[in-house]
Amino acid sequence: MKEALEIGYRHFDTAFAYENHKEIAKGIKGFDRKSLFITTKLAIGLGQIDDRKIEKSVEAACDLALKELNLEYLDLLLIHYPDRNRPLEQILEAMHALVDKGKIRYPGVSNYTKHHLQDAYDAGLSVPFNQVEFHPYFYQKDLLEFARKNGTELIAFRSFGKGELIHKEPLFAEIAKAHGKTPAQVVLRWVMQKKIPVIPKASSKKHLLENFSLFDFVLTPSEEEKIDMLNKNFRYCESDWNEFDY
Repeated sequence: MKEALEIGYRHFDTAFAYENHKEIAKGIKGFDRKSLFITTKLAIGLGQIDDRKIEKSVEAACDLALKELNLEYLDLLLIHYPDRNRPLEQILEAMHALVDKGKIRYPGVSNYTKHHLQDAYDAGLSVPFNQVEFHPYFYQKDLLEFARKNGTELIAFRSFGKGELIHKEPLFAEIAKAHGKTPAQVVLRWVMQKKIPVIPKASSKKHLLENFSLFDFVLTPSEEEKIDMLNKNFRYCESDWNEFDY
């Protein structure tokens, strides 16, 4: 955390399911809060949300996150994943109420498809952010365009495809060589040129520095198009909540 802050990272993504709120709190202690963007996610599958007392239990979960993170407010609170058996729209509505109370800046969702988003829009709810798997093998162009049309911005996770994508695809090495960069930097730059914030994992200071060094080169239109064409609609993060029956 300290090394990431020193390098220049300011957006930190966590979740109740990761069980690391307190570690994040230690890492950001004493740092200028206004310069940070802290995201966490409600674990609707861990018994946090009582469907009979949605507003009260959503606020209680938020309060617990604030306590564990030692913060006065969250920048972004997400529903971690959709669940057909839960009242998602009511949960999201309760999260909107937390904005009015000053406890969060934005409510949002994660792992939502177009259909999941449409359910929220049909309920009259805005969805500022949707954090999703997004990489060259899973270039969710339709979701990106649909979301933006309705006022939702995507945030990309798993952009390296569990790490194997950047090693198995020769195009990334070819483009990286032309720019004096690494395949990982090419992938992250591709995501950024879609105007999508990206939250890559890094296991060392070397990787932290590598992932941050993206602002001194630009992919050409031809290079970007070649990467676009790699799309296979392939998810690395498979789960039964990827889509409901509609």
